[in-house]
Amino acid sequence: MALSNSDGSKGLLQTRELFEYVLETSVYPREPELLKEIRIITANHPQSLMSTSPDAGQLIALLQKLINAKNTIEIGVFTGYSLLLTALTIPQDDKATIDMNKDTYEMGLPVIKKARVEHKINFIQSQALSALDELLKDDANRGSFDFAFVDADKVNYQKYHERLLQLVKVGGIIVYDNTLWLGTVAMPEEFVKEELKPTRFYSIEFNKFLANDDRVQISQVPLGDGITICWRL
Repeated sequence: MALSNSDGSKGLLQTRELFEYVLETSVYPREPELLKEIRIITANHPQSLMSTSPDAGQLIALLQKLINAKNTIEIGVFTGYSLLLTALTIPQDDKATIDMNKDTYEMGLPVIKKARVEHKINFIQSQALSALDELLKDDANRGSFDFAFVDADKVNYQKYHERLLQLVKVGGIIVYDNTLWLGTVAMPEEFVKEELKPTRFYSIEFNKFLANDDRVQISQVPLGDGITICWRL
């Protein structure tokens, strides 16, 4: 069955009604009020679909709790929904975050300050590859991270992966967002909008790469725009 890419806001479920059922029944009742506040702020941004889907966020928080994550790293912050979610979930430890665009981060910063978790966040305004390479220069960072979340430019996902495998400890988790790219990965190319084709290509290639990477155990989950969970072996 072909999936429509006309309305990414309903995720990859087949009907808006089913997606809304999941949100209203299982996600929103447990969503912290401050996360809801960032979600509402983000909804007014013209690129609001870049934000982490709240149903995917719920699973991310559960994974972090299951492995007792303390030291985490996030590549791609946007307005800070997933960032605040992690800061509320983890203990009083460090969370490194990397993004080129501090303006969007500052949209959600007042809510992060209200939550009193700003002290947990080390915001690095930088190209992600150079920031990761800088972290790798310090041997103390190697194998020191419990959890990583990547929601950034898909063209570099494989390069991020190689670096994160050095930074995330064995038994840690790496989560990649948008790995189903509005369902286009399963569409014949002629049915895909031109502006979605480049990222579709990189997403397909990255999915194939992860499927054959014996350094991680994976699960691709159709939440939000598709997330792939990698357990570091």
